[in-house]
This record gives sequence, structure tokens and C-alpha cells, in this order.
Amino acid sequence: MTLPEITSEPLLPRGVKDFLPAKAAKISFLAETALELFRRWGFRPVVPPSLEYLDVLERGMGHGLRDKTFRFDDRQDGKLIAFSPDMTPQVARIVATRMHEMPLPLRLCYSGRVLRHAEQQSGKDREIFQVGVELIGLQSPEADAEMIAMAIESLKAFGATTFTIDVGQVEFYRGVMAQLDLPESDLRALQALIARKEVTGLTRLLDTLTLPAAVREEVLVLPRLFGGREVLEKAAATVHNERSCQALANLRQVLAVLATYGLEEYVTFDLGELRGLDYHSGITFQGFLPGLGRAVCQGGRYDHLTARYGYPAAATGFAFDLLNLLSALDLVLEHAAEQTTDVLLFQSGADKQAAQKIAQALRERGYSAARDIIPRSLDESLAYAKRMSFRHVLVIEAQQPEVRVIWVDDGHERTISLQAILDGDVAL
Repeated sequence: MTLPEITSEPLLPRGVKDFLPAKAAKISFLAETALELFRRWGFRPVVPPSLEYLDVLERGMGHGLRDKTFRFDDRQDGKLIAFSPDMTPQVARIVATRMHEMPLPLRLCYSGRVLRHAEQQSGKDREIFQVGVELIGLQSPEADAEMIAMAIESLKAFGATTFTIDVGQVEFYRGVMAQLDLPESDLRALQALIARKEVTGLTRLLDTLTLPAAVREEVLVLPRLFGGREVLEKAAATVHNERSCQALANLRQVLAVLATYGLEEYVTFDLGELRGLDYHSGITFQGFLPGLGRAVCQGGRYDHLTARYGYPAAATGFAFDLLNLLSALDLVLEHAAEQTTDVLLFQSGADKQAAQKIAQALRERGYSAARDIIPRSLDESLAYAKRMSFRHVLVIEAQQPEVRVIWVDDGHERTISLQAILDGDVAL
């Protein structure tokens, strides 16, 4: 057989990948582990479509996601359609248009892929594997704490031992900035410096503005408000506007619930975090693992999103980026996500009925079993089984009442009754 020539041209677009069995097994493990944990918290799955009308989808997206949306003409009706860059707006639409008569709260979860434009030279993935939850209809610190607790418990279930959940509160920042009667250009400049935590540049800019001393100090402290629980006390000592104080009270209530769960040790705070200002309405959080500069999960409160589809409801949620998790936990997942096949059945000669019947009996009992259909020697089949992660090779001889069971990892073996396998009386 002549193989087709492999050209030097890339076979896939930038930003998307093939995942071979070992990596695919890890992605599946992460998704299945998360979904099982979500189920135990009372969440039920929904499956949004791959395609949406662009104008409908854009109602639920901030400016950042709108710029990253893949869009094109639908030849059936001439309208613009799009691949969603994030599942939360899709769930919000589903809730508002399909589930608005159901009693609240709604606990919904999902798993799937979304597409996002990325800068050509950025090296970022354009295909994002997401698994997440949305809690609709509850406006309470306990609901926000539930999201953070689920993220922490999921990371532990994945096998992560060292991680942080970085918590912010966009109302704290808004309370400080609402006091500033400044041109839009100055506000944007201040926001950029705060986001980058450039204290020196922020000080210089504030020196050029006419602000009350107390307000100036509130702005100046924002880039410094990150760390442990002491951040809340530092913020309370410096920031005194009512809106920000209410945000601090909310953070303390959330932390109290996490303390009840015994999870507060994983939480840090960043009150100068400005992610999602045009989208979130309260608590925000991100999960970080050592050695990876990108968040593995992001979430927070978004009380105004479902209203864009005609159904006002409080909401909070979060989602994991499975490829970021895979990058951070690749070695940790080697054992947890290892996929082996229980049995490779080897039978020489023309009559394969015994092997076929045993394979069927094993599968009915829950084992994974494959017939080694290619004609080859036992040594060749054993080498194949080792390479392809089989646990056992069953050697069957026609008209013989017993079979040999060979352990692939170390080569030891035993003989068992063929009838006992067929009757389900033997455990492998």
C-alpha cells in the first residue's frame, strides 16, 4: 500500500488540535469528574446548540467576546449565524426563553466546545473545551459561596493539591470609581493602570487630577488590595463609600460560608481585579494552579444577563477551561485518567467461535474486551497488548476446556476454565 504524501503545509488551522487517546482520556476524565461532582450538588445538564443567530447571541455577550466570535452567512435564510465563544449566554437564553415557567432556582450544568478568534501570533487555543454550571434565581452570598466551593472541590477531585481561588468584587471597584467626576479619557487611563497594578504610574496620574484626599487614597489603594483575608481589613480601613462597604460585607458573608465548608484556606482576594466589569454584577473569581499563568476556571455573579432575553433573574456560575487544566495537571492525570482495556483475546486457527463467545460474555459482565483479529504469533499479540495498554491476554485453544490468562505488565499467568468464564464464575 502506498501512503499519501505528507505535505509541508499545516493540516489543521491555527489554534485547534488533534487529541490522541492518552490526551483524550485525560480530557474525558476531567469533564466526567466535574459533571459527576455537579450532579452531587443537584445540577442537571443542558446541551446548547453549536450554532446561534448572531444577533440573539450578542445580546448576552460583553464587548470582549463579541470581538472573538466566529460568524458567517447562513445559506438557508441569509441571516448571520455564529459559533458561540462561551456557553453562559447560551444557557441564559435557554433559561429565559425555554425554562421561564419552571420554579426557581435552576441548577444547570454543561460540557462542550466553543470557538474564539485569537490573534494570529498569540499561540492561544481557538477551540475551548468548557465544563461549567449556572445557578439561576438566587441572589445570596451562599449561592456565590456554593460556586466557589464547587470549583475547589472539583480541583481536588481532579487531583490538584496546590491551587488558589482568587476572589474579587466588581461593586467594590465601582463604588470607588463612582466618586470620580472626571473625563472618560482619565477614567480609562486610571482603569488601565489599576488593572496592571502600576502603583507608580497611578500615583503620577492622580497627582495631575484634582480629587479630595480621601477619594485619592481610595483609588490609590486599589492595586495593592490583593492577598489573604487581611486584604478585607486593609480595604475597610481605607475605603469608606457605602457601595464599596456593602461589597466588602458581601465578601465577608461569602467567606463565612466557605469557612463552614472548611475551604477558606484556598481563597485569596484581589479587589483591584477588573475582569468582567461590563458583564459581572458582584463576586468574581478565578482558579489558578502552579506553573500556569492562565486561569483554569472563571466565574462570578451576573444578575443582568437573563434580562437581556426578557426574563430578569439573579444568576451566578463558573466554567473550567479543560485545556488549561490539562496543561497544568498533565502529569497528575497520568494515573487517574489512564485508560486500559481489560482483555485481548488470542486464538489461533480458523475457528474463532470460542474467543468470540468469551468476548461477548466478558462485555456483558462489564469488562472491556477486544479480539485480536489480525493473524499473528502470540509473542506479537503480547507486544501489541503491551503497547496498547491491555491488562490481560486470554489465550484460547480450539476444543480445549481451559484458557491461559497472561498479565501483560509482568508476564505471569494462570489457567482457568473456559466454562467458568462463560458462566461468570471467574473475576479477572
